[in-house]
Amino acid sequence: MEKTSKSPLKSILTIVISLAFAGFFLWLALRDLDFKVIKKSLAKANYLWVLFASVFGLLAYWFRAIRWNLMLEPMGHRISNSNALWSLSFGYLMNLTIPRSGEVARATALYGVEKVPVDKSFGTIILERVVDLVCMFGFLGLTFLFKYEAILSFFKNSGINIPTKMLILLLIVVIGSIFFFVFRKKLVDVPFLGKIVNFIDGIFEGLTSIFKLKEKGKFILYTLGIWICYYFAAYLVCFALPETSNFTFADGFFIIVVGTLGMIIPASGGIGAYNLAMKYGFMALFISIGKSADFGGEMGLTYSFISLPLQIVIMLVMGLISIPMLARARNAAVSEKSFED
Repeated sequence: MEKTSKSPLKSILTIVISLAFAGFFLWLALRDLDFKVIKKSLAKANYLWVLFASVFGLLAYWFRAIRWNLMLEPMGHRISNSNALWSLSFGYLMNLTIPRSGEVARATALYGVEKVPVDKSFGTIILERVVDLVCMFGFLGLTFLFKYEAILSFFKNSGINIPTKMLILLLIVVIGSIFFFVFRKKLVDVPFLGKIVNFIDGIFEGLTSIFKLKEKGKFILYTLGIWICYYFAAYLVCFALPETSNFTFADGFFIIVVGTLGMIIPASGGIGAYNLAMKYGFMALFISIGKSADFGGEMGLTYSFISLPLQIVIMLVMGLISIPMLARARNAAVSEKSFED
């Protein structure tokens, strides 16, 4: 009973903290800005381009679902692409409530319809994040190549020290991994710790599934497809605003890097953090092309007020559809098992 009472309190506290993060970053983004300029730009926007962007946003979901199937196959789990899609969508929906909770929710949802062990599917989800990080660094490299001054200005103004944070995280992971593998055999015999070791083993199996892929070419193609979709979902929104309709492909590289950095911060749905990142990003971008930084900040916020709601609407629509679809799949799985018995 005590455990049950603490769980809702912990969830509520996490949501409150997440909303506080969102509110704080939104306040930072909105202070000292002329809302009349933003309102005028939003009124003039051509939202047909936003519709085009949403197509790529939805397509990224489908590519990611198929790629997830490829990652699970080496462990002996050939799942339905539709179940992968709806489990993925449900995970994204959960991220709107409690940041980073979607990964566990996604693995749990998949277990409910496909009986894939949570630890193994969770390992593939961590692997996805590693692959996504590599792809993001690829875009970062392109940004340094084509928009060097803009990206340096962004990091300087936003106070982000990526190398230091990444080094600390890497050291923690390396030290933790060494400790685990050195003492693994001793820990597995301890009643409570043994379950944790077995769970970590399952995650590790999911992580190493990339080395056992049967269709590596397809995995690479779907990964490229996901990030090309992300690129166009972000870049096409620029054409909706007259002030940013002349942005180049290189500007698109910059925007997706800045947007990804904004979404990393654990705020509900990226609200506030994404807006602030776009404000600083567009300020740096406008400075690099010889335009006003203040005007760039206003356009960055205007862009974020279109792009972020688009992402949230896709998450909500796909997530809400996933609930009855997953329920139907679970019922079908139960009926099939009952029939076999």
